[in-house]
Amino acid sequence: MSSDAAAPDASEDPVGYFLDDITYHGKSDRTRSFYERVLRDFESFLSEGGRPIPVAEASHRDCMAYVHGLRGGKSESTVATYASYLHRFYAYMTQVGTFDSNPMTLVMEEMDESINTDPTRREIGLPAMRSFVADVTHPLERAVVVTLLKTGMRVGELCNLDVRDLNLADAGLRPDVPIRAGLDGRPDSLYVSAAPTRGDVVNGEERTASNKRKRDTTVPVDDELAAVLRRWLAIRPDTRSPATPLFVSTSGDWGQRLTPDMVHHVVETHARAHGWYRDGGGAEENVTPHYFRHFFTTHLRDRTGDRGVVKYLRGDVAQDVIDTYTHEWGDRVRDVYTANIYGLL
Repeated sequence: MSSDAAAPDASEDPVGYFLDDITYHGKSDRTRSFYERVLRDFESFLSEGGRPIPVAEASHRDCMAYVHGLRGGKSESTVATYASYLHRFYAYMTQVGTFDSNPMTLVMEEMDESINTDPTRREIGLPAMRSFVADVTHPLERAVVVTLLKTGMRVGELCNLDVRDLNLADAGLRPDVPIRAGLDGRPDSLYVSAAPTRGDVVNGEERTASNKRKRDTTVPVDDELAAVLRRWLAIRPDTRSPATPLFVSTSGDWGQRLTPDMVHHVVETHARAHGWYRDGGGAEENVTPHYFRHFFTTHLRDRTGDRGVVKYLRGDVAQDVIDTYTHEWGDRVRDVYTANIYGLL
């Protein structure tokens, strides 16, 4: 029997059809099994009650009821993973024309309403944050803090940046390293890859941190961040790493790529001096590198009113969602960002 004859029919078994397609596209058996577990569980959920509902006919309310039913029995991260698998399944089946629409799009938007809006977190206004940044005078430490505050990236993503990931229109002093092809023609930008995982060798160097983005992201660099990065590059120590990391230690591990622990130490030291960190304080009280991601999200979202752009900059939006926006997405992100990013210096 040919493989075509054995292949599931898209209308009779959409889940089987999708699972075969992701296998053809190179997904591992492990990934396929994860998708199968979630999608078949969702099928079982839809079959309960008086009238079984085919997955192709599931509504936004059906999807939301399934996701809501997961809570309590599973962690929030597992619930988010199940939702993302459903979302990608429906997005793919819609893209190939088997389904008319993706009912998970609205579910994902509603789930994202709670991103980083925890009311128990310390609330810091711009004047107080400017005062904090003013006290961070060392070029490396200021570059790290301002990059986190201006981009909302995770600490591991910052540590994984290489010099090639930065394209400044006015480059100043910097190692003679070609920029990434993805930044060609995009001055004043940072490229944050979704690829690096702890233990992987990327750009010739084994990485000590993982990036957690759903897609590669090009983040605009405003004038303030550009000036801070030029100042850092002017005094940045040489390194033997073939990857030429952007941020390297200027202390005991001279010239070595910064690690998340090093960045946490820098931020904790300054936060303690500012009265924003105490032992045992917890996430609702202590200012850490992750707090800067919270600060970026809440302040930029409040200024722009554009949740889609903020989600893109955070790396929370997959390619299938980006494709629902305009083809001029890159220009739109830069325009919204530069018009609304807060000043820190």
